Amino acid sequence: MTPERLAEVLGEPPLPDGTWEREAAYASAAALRRHVPAGPLAERVREVPGVAGVEVRENGFLRIVVAVPGEVVECVRPVEIPEPAWPDFPRTWDNPGFVVRFAHARACAVRRWAGELGVPEEGFRPEELDDPHDRRVLRTLAELPGRVVSREPGWEAYLVRLALAYHDAHEHAPAVPAGDAVPAPVHTARVRMAQAVRTVLMGPERL
Repeated sequence: MTPERLAEVLGEPPLPDGTWEREAAYASAAALRRHVPAGPLAERVREVPGVAGVEVRENGFLRIVVAVPGEVVECVRPVEIPEPAWPDFPRTWDNPGFVVRFAHARACAVRRWAGELGVPEEGFRPEELDDPHDRRVLRTLAELPGRVVSREPGWEAYLVRLALAYHDAHEHAPAVPAGDAVPAPVHTARVRMAQAVRTVLMGPERL
């Protein structure tokens, strides 16, 4: 299940709800904005493959739980995001431009390393992206469709949050096997996630 598929039913992209550390959920006010009964809309959402549950809240919002949050990477498309006027230097963590560009360079490096270490490109299993660090990246990527249609997307803060989440995942949930370990399905999944991050962030392939 992807935000795009939910948007087809809701009429607008849902927004990720909560941290996604244990449960991946979206919130939607589509029933209120479309002036339709929340109950019937919730029933339609329940029929979407990959939806694990739907709750109609007292305020008319829908809370939608998805079974496999990793599927979100399959709907990441190139987006025209204006590059903020961040300076190139200093190249420290205090410079948001460095944080974003370094994350982009790391995501690019993952693809090169994966090829050198024999991580298969085929066989993506989104359910493998279940580590808390993976989920933090997925939760941030899930905001993308809603920000694209927003009048105030807040791109600068979003890019930094995505970059920071990816830095943590890169360091604590590596996309390539270490030492003599053989490539596993989780590595293929994390390489695919890195490609999604690279699609959103901007910067050079190497720093």
